[in-house]
Amino acid sequence: MTDSTTATDAARATRREWIGLAVLSVPALLASLELTVTHLALPAIGVGLSASSTQLLWIVDIYAFVLAGSLITIGKLGDWIGRRRLLLVGAAAYGVASALAAYAPTPELLIAARAFMGLAGATLMPSTLSLIMVMFRLARQRAVAVSVIVASVSGGTAIGPLVGGWLLERFWWGSAFLIGVPVMVLLLALGRVLLPEHRGAAERLDLVSAVLSMAAVLPLVYGLKRVAAEGLGLVAGVAVVVGVVFGWLFVRRQSKLDSPLVDLRLFRNRTFNLAVGTLVVGIFVLWGLNLLVAQYLQLVQGLSPLGAGLLTAPSAVGVIVGSVVAPRLARTFGPSRVIGVGLLLSALGFGVLTQVNGVGLLLVGTITVSAGLGPMMALATDLVIGAAPPSRAGMAAAISSTAPQLGGALGIAALGSVVVAVYRNGMSSVDVSAAARDSLASAVASGLSNDALATARESFVAGFHLVAVISAALMALTAVVVSRAPR
Repeated sequence: MTDSTTATDAARATRREWIGLAVLSVPALLASLELTVTHLALPAIGVGLSASSTQLLWIVDIYAFVLAGSLITIGKLGDWIGRRRLLLVGAAAYGVASALAAYAPTPELLIAARAFMGLAGATLMPSTLSLIMVMFRLARQRAVAVSVIVASVSGGTAIGPLVGGWLLERFWWGSAFLIGVPVMVLLLALGRVLLPEHRGAAERLDLVSAVLSMAAVLPLVYGLKRVAAEGLGLVAGVAVVVGVVFGWLFVRRQSKLDSPLVDLRLFRNRTFNLAVGTLVVGIFVLWGLNLLVAQYLQLVQGLSPLGAGLLTAPSAVGVIVGSVVAPRLARTFGPSRVIGVGLLLSALGFGVLTQVNGVGLLLVGTITVSAGLGPMMALATDLVIGAAPPSRAGMAAAISSTAPQLGGALGIAALGSVVVAVYRNGMSSVDVSAAARDSLASAVASGLSNDALATARESFVAGFHLVAVISAALMALTAVVVSRAPR
């Protein structure tokens, strides 16, 4: 037996690691399931707490804002105090925050509890991915483990409407948040036994960098979401500019520190850069698509929120299938080729969506897009965390989690704005109220004549088709760039 064979056998994951992976997949599934269920619970929350539309928006958005803004700092914290310890502390905090949200007596307290949930939730994915890097030292086994986590996230999206619908039909709105409590209790019970502890170098956590990272990400995500909801206005524009300025200050500070919050040397690695960029572009088109599909099903096809949720579940299955088969294909053809072919498949799916005129073509297109993006999500994430040394695993995991958040927020804002522009142009000559001329949701709620409502829906669908064309081009271009990368 050669030394290399002995080293490979020593690095091979055992049954304990694979059981530990099953434990890690639980919080990954919960994170996406909880967000889906929260969207379904909003009408009941509005009635139960007499919440305004602005308060309902903050109940959803504050979670994403705090989560995105704290990921980088939390990832570094895991390198410092230990990845398992951070995961277990975060799990306990998430369970407490979920219970506080479930029994919140006022909208303001529910918003505060959701912010607490976002902060606790920021511990889950970076800790999960960095622990996978430690538990699975062989590249091919690590790729499989990452694909399982990606599939778990998509699984939460798929079953969220079913679980949420069942709970909300039988219990009060708070039951949507209590899902997290038993899950986190299970994680606390099993995690200490089955998961290893690992920490990076004992480096000081730079608090100024932590503040700068949040000051960069929070206003940027907030501004992009405001653009998506209301168009480019003064508040949204100022928020984006503030985020960019603080982002520049953050990068400048990292280049001068001996122990930076983000090691900029990682970005000298071409594989790391290409994987991060691919994640950003892929989630850019995916989140933009998800937003428009939900509106299409409800406002054009007239389905209920639950009915629309059930029809979006098959696309999550597409991500699951694509991410699970990707590691096996990558061992034969190389990750860059598998990602490239997947992106071309997603471009084909967007091509189908350029012709959408009903539920049938929509399902075909969204499933094809998701199946093509699944390999990218699994393999690019694996490449990001695999490109970093073990001492920087938490940092790399945080970057791989933050990049999709920023790409998704930008996709919703940019692609949503394209649809709004096309819609407004199509409605410019129709004699309706200003609100109905501004959005399809207002047009549907305004009780327009059949002809005016038909024009409104046609204008929205025209914008949807244009977004599909843009997304297909982006996927095809990214596929070419990725496919030319080294094997």
